[in-house]
Amino acid sequence: MRAVLLEVPEAMLDERRRLGADQRDEMWDGVLHVVPPAGGPHQEFAGELFLVLAPLAKRRGLRPYYETGLFRADKNYRVPDQLYCRPEHESERGAEGAELVVEIRSAGDETYEKIDFYAELGVREMLIAHPEDRRVELLRFVDGRSTVVSADAEGWVRSDVLGARFGTADKQLHVSWEDGFADV
Repeated sequence: MRAVLLEVPEAMLDERRRLGADQRDEMWDGVLHVVPPAGGPHQEFAGELFLVLAPLAKRRGLRPYYETGLFRADKNYRVPDQLYCRPEHESERGAEGAELVVEIRSAGDETYEKIDFYAELGVREMLIAHPEDRRVELLRFVDGRSTVVSADAEGWVRSDVLGARFGTADKQLHVSWEDGFADV
């Protein structure tokens, strides 16, 4: 369901903040996007993936975050499911830049509409994960433009940020790296 309020009452926003219901809200050029909470399969897959990717990111000097704001300005930010940034990108309000963002797909979400924002902000890679069939798409951003990373001859896509490869077989997402692997 989509709803449009031409003016959002301040009391409504205060109540959302008080209840903690605003944690996934996003601001797109001054327009509030209220994002519903994710369902069980989404959260289960996202959690499993985070447990695999966070240690890989830390090995490369990156900080892993779950549902943290990625800001361009006060009235322009997104909340990716996962965000991996350098320490110098951290701020009191979230992150001011990122090396990798992960978006876990849900029906009717705005994942693909966020691509330009991430590209313009200088994010290096975006991993789009599909929980229902355990596959991923990887986008690489160069000079504000996105490029889809094609799979190699064996069906793997490689993340330069994490130094890991991703592939799907038998309804499992396989992640491999120099000295290990995991199935999600």
